[in-house]
Amino acid sequence: MKKILVTGSKGQLGSELEVLSKIYTQFQWVFTDREELDLCNLEKLETELNSINPQIIINCAAHTAVDKAESEFELSEVLNHQSVAILAKWSFANDCKFIHVSTDYVFDGTAATALTETAQTNPINVYGQTKLAGEKACLQENPNAIIIRTSWVYSSFGNNFVKTMSRLMQERDSLNVVNDQIGSPTYAADLAQAIMTILTHNNWQAGIYNFSNEGEISWYEFALAIKELGSFNCEISGIPSSAYPTPAKRPQYSLLDKTKIKNTFGVVVPDYKVSLEKCMKIK
Repeated sequence: MKKILVTGSKGQLGSELEVLSKIYTQFQWVFTDREELDLCNLEKLETELNSINPQIIINCAAHTAVDKAESEFELSEVLNHQSVAILAKWSFANDCKFIHVSTDYVFDGTAATALTETAQTNPINVYGQTKLAGEKACLQENPNAIIIRTSWVYSSFGNNFVKTMSRLMQERDSLNVVNDQIGSPTYAADLAQAIMTILTHNNWQAGIYNFSNEGEISWYEFALAIKELGSFNCEISGIPSSAYPTPAKRPQYSLLDKTKIKNTFGVVVPDYKVSLEKCMKIK
């Protein structure tokens, strides 16, 4: 029985993988978060990995607080880059399959069409810079690794845009939401399923893959969909990013092209609204 190590197991994706682990009982699952496996302790990481000795690693851990990352460079650098290098190196040396989760924030947002895996990277914030450094280290240390770039992740677990909007729409009469950042949301349960589809596929093809739900929307349109599905009465207005300054700059356009992951592994990509409805029904 192959052992799967999931890092960052208390996050949205890790939590969804834990749900799926009840179905994929052909694997032995080890779920770790900071308490069980501290990725910031780089000196001890290799010893810890030897002790767990997994045949598959799914790295869901990251410093994902995009605005905080601007003032927490060292933490971002360790979690998003240096620990990834060690995980990748250990995986390669121990014939362990490695799936590393990355982000659309490796792009600068100046594209006008959906981004493929070979599109030019050019991150515009610390989070994106450290995640790109992690990708490069991953492929350098383990050419057999799979990297999955995703975007706008939400889930019934953790804190995210869907939960925040649902709460605010019940508390307030009106809300302003940015309408000039374009992409597609990702339901973490769908991403977890995509990862399991890859792991149970008979053909392991290393490299970078994109995954998000189908659809091309702004955060404002995402909020409107949440309002509609939640039957909220709150007034939603679209505003430009310039009216809502944040410490970290965001890509204006980061829609991901999912053709490669569909064709290579037969991954099914649901429409964003279908998945949003599914998530919002979970209480």
